[in-house]
Amino acid sequence: MKLKPLADRVVIKLVEAEEKTKSGIILTGAAKEKPEVAQVIEVGPGGLVDGKEVTMTVKPGDKVITSKYSGTEVKIDGEEYTIVRQGDILAIVE
Repeated sequence: MKLKPLADRVVIKLVEAEEKTKSGIILTGAAKEKPEVAQVIEVGPGGLVDGKEVTMTVKPGDKVITSKYSGTEVKIDGEEYTIVRQGDILAIVE
C-alpha cells in the first residue's frame, strides 16, 4: 500500500534514535530521546490551500526537522509514518 498525501501534506518517517552516546554508552529503550530528524517519503501536490497558493519545497528523500508534536501518526504494512503539513517542517537537514 502506498500513501499519497493531498494538498500541502508530507508523509515522513522518523529516523531511528541513536543507540549509543558519543562516548560509547549504550542506551536502553527508555533512555532514548524521540528522534528529531525525519525522512520525507512522499509529498503532496501543493496548490491552493486555505485561499493561498502553496509551492512544495521539500521532496522525497529530504531529511527534515518538524515541530515536536505535529502531524498525524499512521501505521501502514507494519511501518509507522507521520503525515504533517509543509508548514510544520522547520528545516531541511543537509
